[in-house]
Amino acid sequence: MAAGNHTTLVTPTFDKPVKVLIVVSPYYSDIAAGLLKGAKAEIEAAGAEWDVVEMPGALEIPTAIGISDRKSNFDGYVALGCVVRGETTHYETVCNDSSRALQLMGLQGLCIGNGILTVENHEQAAVRADPDGQNKGGGAAAAALHLIALSRKWGDIRKDIGFKPRSEDYLMAGDNDGPTTA
Repeated sequence: MAAGNHTTLVTPTFDKPVKVLIVVSPYYSDIAAGLLKGAKAEIEAAGAEWDVVEMPGALEIPTAIGISDRKSNFDGYVALGCVVRGETTHYETVCNDSSRALQLMGLQGLCIGNGILTVENHEQAAVRADPDGQNKGGGAAAAALHLIALSRKWGDIRKDIGFKPRSEDYLMAGDNDGPTTA
């Protein structure tokens, strides 16, 4: 069990409406219900709206988020589910591949909170899904909301960032104002 105090950031506020899609696998329905309750409460506390879709398992969650990103207009996503270690290596595949897919989509700019539990047994999952306890569903929703706030904060800044030169620094071949030879 983890020791020490945890810091919880203040829930962000928004000046424009926020829509979050919660993608949940109800494979362990009691765990999913607790995670979902926590996620909804956190999203509502920020004054945001949510919608829910269900997927059969954790591996389908990233695909559902990818489809939604291409075909809808959500500001962010919350991935919820539970993977309990079994007797085979399937546990590692599901944990690693679902987490990796969500991380790659996040690195591409999607605002995703990962609340897919990866636990040794049902008791560990129940502690992490307890709406009055740790509730990793609420934590995942908070992460998505913070990413949405960050994305909105920096979303319109495009001037002189990184290594990209300003447009007036480009010299196009055949430009009358520039040299005619390379």
